[in-house]
Amino acid sequence: MVPDTINILSGILAEMGDISRFDDVKEIQKLSGLGLVACSSGKHKGETKISHRGRKRLRYWLFQAAKSAVAHAEEVKELHVYYTTRPDNPLKKMQSLIVIACKLLRIVYTILKKGTVYDPKKMLMDIRRPEKKEAIAA
Repeated sequence: MVPDTINILSGILAEMGDISRFDDVKEIQKLSGLGLVACSSGKHKGETKISHRGRKRLRYWLFQAAKSAVAHAEEVKELHVYYTTRPDNPLKKMQSLIVIACKLLRIVYTILKKGTVYDPKKMLMDIRRPEKKEAIAA
């Protein structure tokens, strides 16, 4: 492990605290301030943004983990490229990093809660590849 990775992971774990007090990963996402909120009123339907409530440092460490993962892990880099270049609803770079930060949070939660091993192939299952028309016709 790279020393930065150890610092980032220890920062995330220190800010999260005991994992057993959470029933779902959505609770940690809300704690970090990465939960989605709609900015709207009675007549106006605005954008959906992250709430920025909760622990600022946890959000910081998750964002640092997302940046580092995009820079160093091929599977996360491929996911980032997919999110920013997909045909319908492409994300901006910052939006993609926030989505990846939430994904990394889910990965950390699953590893800690269930004791599973990290599998990059499972993570890449989010990418929807267009199916070949030839295979359908045959």
